[in-house]
Amino acid sequence: MEENILVKLAKIGSMVDPYMEKYLKSNCSEEFEEIALYQVKVGGKRVRPALVILSAQAAGGKIEDALPVAAAVELIHNYSLILDDIIDRGEIRRGAPTVWKKYGLSMAILAAVHYREAIAEALNDSKHPLKLHDLLAKTMKTLVEGERLDVLFEQTGRFDEPYVVENRRKTVTLDEYFKMVYAKTGALIEASCRAGGIVADAIPEVIEALGVYGKNIGIAFQIADDIIDIFGKEEKTGKAQGKDIIEHKMGNIVILLSLEELKNDEKEFLSSLLRKEPISKEELAKAIELIAGTSARDRAYEIGERYLNEALQMLEKLPDSDARRDLEQLAKFILYRMF
Repeated sequence: MEENILVKLAKIGSMVDPYMEKYLKSNCSEEFEEIALYQVKVGGKRVRPALVILSAQAAGGKIEDALPVAAAVELIHNYSLILDDIIDRGEIRRGAPTVWKKYGLSMAILAAVHYREAIAEALNDSKHPLKLHDLLAKTMKTLVEGERLDVLFEQTGRFDEPYVVENRRKTVTLDEYFKMVYAKTGALIEASCRAGGIVADAIPEVIEALGVYGKNIGIAFQIADDIIDIFGKEEKTGKAQGKDIIEHKMGNIVILLSLEELKNDEKEFLSSLLRKEPISKEELAKAIELIAGTSARDRAYEIGERYLNEALQMLEKLPDSDARRDLEQLAKFILYRMF
């Protein structure tokens, strides 16, 4: 199943890539072109454009009508990654230097602004552009809120940012975690599915079902990301293992669930490590070992399963089709992938 859906994603990715390149090259100087294209050329699973296209097909629409907005959605995702890497000072993504690390902070910021306008151009070429502009403008504001909360969940650092220092969350509840996760990840995946329904001219009930499906697999996607962060291998993920611990992030469901189980001294070690800078390799290895000794990983998958099952129930409201079956496979892949 995993191999088949990966082949599907790769095929869809090859369809939206020329569109992204077209919009990024539009009104772009030759000197800046390499920087503008870098983020989308270093890879990515293309899950979001796949969801736009499959949602459109499942709702009875055409692939060609979905391609411009599918490109816009993937550009939004990559736009957010450029900014996320600047905010987190991340140096490696997808196994390659991040945009700011490779080209410098000023060029990375300019690249992000360029992406924002490329997104607008792609939406202008889509069916129902006003509806899509409204949907994705609201979604991008929600992404900002998700990133804000993610930063405030960090347990130390950013001492030169008074707002962060004053508003930092010393503890994070699961309810707060899910609010952040929906805003940071779920909202764009939900919008991807709704956009597919919109360009397919689907009835409101179908668009709503696709949206609820997308929201739930978006949360499941982030749960999987959290699991991968703690237990994934760098050679497969392209990211350092335990990156969230290194970056002092409390907004990881595996960390939160493990803190519920650890004994007092172990809990204090992990909590204090999230507030410590820098963290040694030995300390990081011990933290991962402690987390692995709890049931946090299994509990995270159980929670992810609940979101996955709700997503699959929404698909039952759509007529049976190859696209609907692909959406089912994609949902299952999203939760159980390890990269």
